[in-house]
Amino acid sequence: MEIIRRGAEAEIERGLWMGRDVIIKNRVPKAYRHPSLDISLRTSRTRNEARLIRDARILGVPTPIVYEIDEVDGKLVMEEIKGERVKDVLETADEGKSEKICRQIGRMIAALHAGGIVHGDLTTSNMIVCDDVVYLIDFSLGSRNAKLEEMGVDLHLLKEAFQSAHSEKLDLFDVILNEYCIGFKNSKDVMNKMKEIEGRGRDT
Repeated sequence: MEIIRRGAEAEIERGLWMGRDVIIKNRVPKAYRHPSLDISLRTSRTRNEARLIRDARILGVPTPIVYEIDEVDGKLVMEEIKGERVKDVLETADEGKSEKICRQIGRMIAALHAGGIVHGDLTTSNMIVCDDVVYLIDFSLGSRNAKLEEMGVDLHLLKEAFQSAHSEKLDLFDVILNEYCIGFKNSKDVMNKMKEIEGRGRDT
């Protein structure tokens, strides 16, 4: 096993599972939580993330295949998507390739929101390009039965990611929004909510 990232909630490892290259997400126990609460939280969050990944795939959003779920130990064994983060690809890609990627992103978000799912951490670091297909990863902050506010936050987070990591290519966010509007009938309401959320930030 090779630990490739440690986060606040989980360790991400690269390993093998039945001869397949996989990513293993371990939700590690937290000593500051009561043991029974810790087990309950890790179990429910692991189960929720696995279901969101599955449901997103059903909606047509490319996501890793989940091979194994260990709810007791808070572990997910998933397909390793062997590609590059969208964040890195957009730094060097030409205009044509960048727009193609962003059109895919817009369609993915539209499909998620139309299906009542929000990702919760939409950044270009949580998207991987493999064989010209954009995959969405890390649904740990996602949820179902999403409300308008949550969808607005999704778009707001992605816009902030572009402003931070892709400030010279902000026009690509408009490409995303255009595809989003085509794919989701309630897109205008969500975009208005995104603008409202932005306004709250300016007022504080």
